[in-house]
Amino acid sequence: MTIDAAVVAANVAAVRAAIAERTDRRVSLVAVTKGFDEDAVRAAWAAGADGVGENYAQELVAKAAALAVDRQPEPHLAPWHFIGQLQRNKVKVIVPVGIALWQTIDRGDLARELARRQAAAHVLVQVNTTAEAQKGGCAPDAAPALVDECRALGLVVEGLMTIGPAGPPEDARSCFRRLRRIADELGLDECSMGMSADFEVAVDEGATIVRIGSRLFGPRG
Repeated sequence: MTIDAAVVAANVAAVRAAIAERTDRRVSLVAVTKGFDEDAVRAAWAAGADGVGENYAQELVAKAAALAVDRQPEPHLAPWHFIGQLQRNKVKVIVPVGIALWQTIDRGDLARELARRQAAAHVLVQVNTTAEAQKGGCAPDAAPALVDECRALGLVVEGLMTIGPAGPPEDARSCFRRLRRIADELGLDECSMGMSADFEVAVDEGATIVRIGSRLFGPRG
């Protein structure tokens, strides 16, 4: 699929405008380039995305290698976020890429492996607010203990992350509200929640990071 950088820039602007209609709070836009080639990353950088999110270790590593020449003279370009379910044995593969924010830390063994491979890594604890077995994330009542464990390991816990349920955007509202409440109870600032279909609801409920893919780049092939 051909990526039109001008279209991506217009889409980024439209998402930012939709956010601004709902809040004057700063909300970071992470462009999700899963399934697209490195031209999508370049377009996201050019459009001023705050981060670039990838879901799969091998895809991320390949893109990072292809884009190393682009980033070298311009290190200010939007940093990488890892946003997919993460196997412990993939951490060592991903660490050399230089992840600014690991958004999917959902269990102690994963936290321990990351702390061993990247001291003081910045993380979000992923919480499964929908109780869907196929989704990653710790149970909501397990989040405080996992946050404490991450901190004890030397990881920098910036906040929490969740994925809303499939279906109408309004169905996600209670899940997003719950994540924001847990984050506030734990004194955490960041809430990564909301994707292309439901980010407006997430912003209503206190999102500080949204993860947008198809709304920027179109449907995946």
